[in-house]
Amino acid sequence: MKNNYLTLLKVCLSVVLPITVASFCHGQDPGVIQVKKQYDVPGQTKPILVSLEGFSGEVADVLKFDLYVQGFSFVAPETAQYQISGTDAGGIQGRVADRVVKSTLLTRSYTGASLRRQAHAFADDIVQAITHKNGIGQTKIAFKAQLPSGNGEIFVADFDGHNSQAVTHDKSIVAAPAWAPGRLAIYYTSYQPGNPDIFYHNLGTGQRHDIAAHSGLNTSAAASPDGSRVAMILSKGGSPDVWVCDTDGSNLKQLTHTPEDESSPCWSPDGQWICFATKLNERRVLAKVPASGGAIQRIPTAGVSNPTEPDWSPDGKWIAFTSQGGGFDICVVPADGSAPPTALVAGEDPSWSPNSRTLVFTHRAGGRYSLSVLDVLTKQYKDIARISGNDSQPAWAK
Repeated sequence: MKNNYLTLLKVCLSVVLPITVASFCHGQDPGVIQVKKQYDVPGQTKPILVSLEGFSGEVADVLKFDLYVQGFSFVAPETAQYQISGTDAGGIQGRVADRVVKSTLLTRSYTGASLRRQAHAFADDIVQAITHKNGIGQTKIAFKAQLPSGNGEIFVADFDGHNSQAVTHDKSIVAAPAWAPGRLAIYYTSYQPGNPDIFYHNLGTGQRHDIAAHSGLNTSAAASPDGSRVAMILSKGGSPDVWVCDTDGSNLKQLTHTPEDESSPCWSPDGQWICFATKLNERRVLAKVPASGGAIQRIPTAGVSNPTEPDWSPDGKWIAFTSQGGGFDICVVPADGSAPPTALVAGEDPSWSPNSRTLVFTHRAGGRYSLSVLDVLTKQYKDIARISGNDSQPAWAK
């Protein structure tokens, strides 16, 4: 089991040619397309125009998927600003050229892994070369899959849903997977003991132990960015409240003391705040509380109804959440409250990628749940490979 998990979570890739650093020139030929400034506005940024030539089959599919959900759009070579070309015969050889400034941004070859892994790595290098941001092609997600037996299990997969593997075998109700930062491990809730308890599960060894098995509800574990503490929802004090503890369950401390049902805690990237959903004057709201304890502060979400399931972006700028009105919508709001929320697409359970630009979320269609990946800036999204009839509650490894 150990080797299976490690194989899933490792990428073996040998890079045999260095990146060619771009050399820019200031002149432009008449008729060359004009590049407009990209504005960092959710749902309003125009995609980056690229062309793709020389790749086929699985490699072409991977490149198109990875780049599309990171804000790229594919057009003819004469229309694209960036031209991506190469071959996938016997390994991937790729090149990226900027048509506007007439320079080569990237030349690289890849060997030593499957073509799919190589394609993800090439996509990451393309993103870095063009946007100077890290790509997400080699990242992982965890999620809940509802199996034909009626029970659920926690799965781990590549961010696009491929190479999935069940990491629990509880044959019971499971929920709310969350990654332990910097470790091959997750937290999740399982009803296997006869009560909803929170477990820490080592993906390398398959071993697990409970960290919260109090009477009543124990759920929604969320690890602090440094991995030293865990926020969660416990009802041991009466109503469901936000609590924190060390990773072994010790030093337990209650942070909220309200008669309302708190849910979905998440951490600010500096570890100073915990955001969660609660009620105020009978209305669902988002709020935050100091991780060390203190007064609760409301997070403005004017214009949307029943906000819940918040997730704080790794760069600290945004909070994504679910709005529950006539349906379910994925929204984002500045963490500092400087602007109203923006509704992006229909969905729920948002989780940020490490690049603070892309979200994985649950999408309802035809009476079933599936997972989708969304580029927040352009609103471009695609469904990922489905594991079961119902996949939900995704969590992106960071």
